[in-house]
Amino acid sequence: MNAIYTKSLGRNFTKRNKTKIALENVNLKIEEGSFYGLLGPNGAGKSTLLRIISKIYAPGSGSVEVNGSIIPILALGLGFHPEFTAVTNIYQSSILLGFKKETIDSRVNEIIKFAELEKFADTKVKNFSAGMQMRLAFATSVLVDPDILLLDEVFAVGDINFQKKCFDTIMDFKKRGKAIIFVSHDMTPIKNFCDRVMFLKDGKVGNIGSPEESVSAYIEYLSKKK
Repeated sequence: MNAIYTKSLGRNFTKRNKTKIALENVNLKIEEGSFYGLLGPNGAGKSTLLRIISKIYAPGSGSVEVNGSIIPILALGLGFHPEFTAVTNIYQSSILLGFKKETIDSRVNEIIKFAELEKFADTKVKNFSAGMQMRLAFATSVLVDPDILLLDEVFAVGDINFQKKCFDTIMDFKKRGKAIIFVSHDMTPIKNFCDRVMFLKDGKVGNIGSPEESVSAYIEYLSKKK
């Protein structure tokens, strides 16, 4: 079963001799086929939580259990080498994430086509626009078919047609029993696509519930901050 469990998760950062609590006592359980949203203001701990789940960061306290292969899309073009071509970057990033070369061989052309980069397959990524990098990152991540997908504000770039294609692909991903964690400041996709949503504030859980409940809690929090 593809699933994520965290228990009493915590993480602190020290900057200029001052300690900031990035996460404190965060507990969540995400099962296969779930579309789980993370909502909150800048600095709430959303990206830190995704980085801990994807093992980029180690938690300062608590534990994380991940069952299944996982791919994080945490920043535009994260893990891509600017001097490598689109095809070379597909192979490099996928192999580093634990996928076999034979798997990538069978899907590389499909990835390039999905990303709408047929004319740029052998172009260095440093010459790509932000939108081209985003399309390549997304296509690589979903078409190597991981069990769990982490998405952090990845749809801020890209035209409407490509965004629709991305969401259609993600919903198919969910139907096949995959798990998705989705971070966004845009409350519309959070409400339209997520099953459950965690609202984070100052590194702590403000609310876990339906999209409507967590969005309402977030809006109330923002109104009090004015």
